[in-house]
Amino acid sequence: MKKTMIFPLVALFIGACTTKTQKDPMTVNYPTTKKSDSVDTYFGTEVRDPYRWLEDDRSPETEAWVKEQNITTFGYLDKIPFRNDLKKRLEGLWNYEKLGSPFKEGDYTYFYKNDGLQNQYVVYRQKGDAEPEVFLDPNTFSEDGTTSMASLNFTKDGSMAAYLISEGGSDWRKAIVLKTETKEIVEDTLVDIKFSGTSWKGNDGFYYSSYDKPEGSELSAKTDQHKVYYHKLGTPQKEDKVVYGAKPEEKHRYVFAKVSEDKRYLYISASTSTSGNKLYIKDLTQQNGKLKTILDHTDSDSYVIDNVGSQLYIVTNLDAPNQKIVTVDASNPTPENWVDFIPDTENVLSPNTGGGYFFAEYMVDAISKVFQYDYEGKLVREVELPGIGSVSGFGGKKEDTEFYFSFTNYNTPGSSYKYDVESGEYEQYWKPEIDFNPEDYESHQVFYDSKDGTKIPMIITHKKGLALNGKNPTILYGYGGFNISLTPSFSIGNAVWMEQGGIYAVPNLRGGGEYGKKWHDAGIKTKKQNVFDDFIAAAEYLIANKYTSKEYLAIRGGSNGGLLVGATMTQRPDLMKVALPAVGVLDMLRYHTFTAGAGWAYDYGTSEESKEMFEYLLGYSPLHNIKEGTEYPATLITTGDHDDRVVPAHSFKFAAELQAKQAGTNPTLIRIETNAGHGAGTPVSKTIAQYADIFGFTLFNMGYDELPNKAVLKEFKD
Repeated sequence: MKKTMIFPLVALFIGACTTKTQKDPMTVNYPTTKKSDSVDTYFGTEVRDPYRWLEDDRSPETEAWVKEQNITTFGYLDKIPFRNDLKKRLEGLWNYEKLGSPFKEGDYTYFYKNDGLQNQYVVYRQKGDAEPEVFLDPNTFSEDGTTSMASLNFTKDGSMAAYLISEGGSDWRKAIVLKTETKEIVEDTLVDIKFSGTSWKGNDGFYYSSYDKPEGSELSAKTDQHKVYYHKLGTPQKEDKVVYGAKPEEKHRYVFAKVSEDKRYLYISASTSTSGNKLYIKDLTQQNGKLKTILDHTDSDSYVIDNVGSQLYIVTNLDAPNQKIVTVDASNPTPENWVDFIPDTENVLSPNTGGGYFFAEYMVDAISKVFQYDYEGKLVREVELPGIGSVSGFGGKKEDTEFYFSFTNYNTPGSSYKYDVESGEYEQYWKPEIDFNPEDYESHQVFYDSKDGTKIPMIITHKKGLALNGKNPTILYGYGGFNISLTPSFSIGNAVWMEQGGIYAVPNLRGGGEYGKKWHDAGIKTKKQNVFDDFIAAAEYLIANKYTSKEYLAIRGGSNGGLLVGATMTQRPDLMKVALPAVGVLDMLRYHTFTAGAGWAYDYGTSEESKEMFEYLLGYSPLHNIKEGTEYPATLITTGDHDDRVVPAHSFKFAAELQAKQAGTNPTLIRIETNAGHGAGTPVSKTIAQYADIFGFTLFNMGYDELPNKAVLKEFKD
């Protein structure tokens, strides 16, 4: 993933005049949701599932339910007096030029750019000193901006490119091939590609991955046999040959192919879950060459990062929980022959290559540090970064003499820098011109004790001079799963939140990757409760230290983070005022029966594997732990009707159950974005509307009838 884009803030002094008024709760009349008699039996225990019918995303009944829920939700949101002000502020702040880091392909330098409020980034290119020209504009792919470009890959000489598109946010993609010089499309569009990129084999064709199209709904039906195909240019897709995955012994849920930079080798990774993979290699210079095994088990996460001739460089966490790089000859590449190149350390390694060097990025308490090594394993230098935060893009082609990297943190908009490979010197290439001064804000990291005494880091960001009086509106955001790390990054939405006096707090929970495999494994399966305990302890820390209080605290997270919010609000409904679960995994007994959900079993386990695992999942599954007569926080569930990763049925059923059992007057609403998926490629217009609704709902339910910092709106309008 060598091309990354940084996305986006501003503030004025928020004085003592900030007020909150008490108001009568807004009455909500929820649509009636019918119940069925559906029952499942797990190890002798019957579990009722009265809203099972909402899993059928193609039924007229589900479609009607979605429409009724949206009418109710938007009827509520429309009455929030400052919702439109928030939207205007978001639009105003969002409307600045954004530029991705350039990259060289053939005779052209390419870069991504957004003029401000364009729904999708446009790909430009430039030859020498000539004026840049549009190469691809995804905004023209559909009238409403919901068709996005998911990936773009070039041949080694840059003469051909293949790009994938996503329609309505779906994970199912289409592939389009063109000649770069003329931008002429050269053949029919390939269809039904999922969880894949494209990797070129010379100029003749490319590898990609997909599943057989499922029977029933393509948005929710189970997919669990991934295959790698080779597409030869000029031939029909139906003639594409399966390279790996068709045989019973090759059946895996995720299979990926990559061709080495020198085009000598094909690497294939195969896994049954989101953690752990087998690894194979094929010498493409040999006629009818066979796949050779590098790893025949899934006890590690390993991949080939580069090669010099037959010398392979492999990144692995096998016997190295924080990752290391090893070398081995391709003629005999199994682990007993591996030699350490960059050894495992106490910090998590994420390496890249470019310009004939390795760049080892380490996370130190979720903060980036970068070291440059030569191909003999000798340390050349530590790269002094522009500040404390996150970097990306340290890498490029072997022949590059310079490349670009980006830097950001929670209160610094992302900027690009041009790096000289030999000298290690760099200069700022691009800085966003927005009405925001990072010096008005501060981020600081704290460490707090979780329930079992484990130290958890958390970064807290807010306006300087904030009074610790327990009355600051606060969003506590978390994820805690799948070895994913939450590192500091800038967000326009969070900027608007903070300029209204809000605090944005992000703890690095167990289950994530901030401290390597051990940290990840401390938050999976029967240790998943550790993640929720870490999040609950973060909320308690913020309250105890007067950053906020229960009446001003909102918890937010998406996907696995939606599960985090759902579990936390059902276990500790007394702890927060607002809950914001987005595209969440909320039915832990059935998640593995949809799309590629079974691949998440490494983190979750499944209700079918054992009585112990079933009982553990039942004990925290958000859907199954909503209790009659309990007062839950004001809740705005968000999902997309085309989400084929975490199917919207999770959110539908959770909303129906919560509406049926909620005590008190706190609203329990679901906002269902139509023609939208799990999040990637969401048009800017929809993203802005979502932020306005989420922040408006949050502040309104914290008791505000007007925005805490109206002055910034006046200045903006002026």
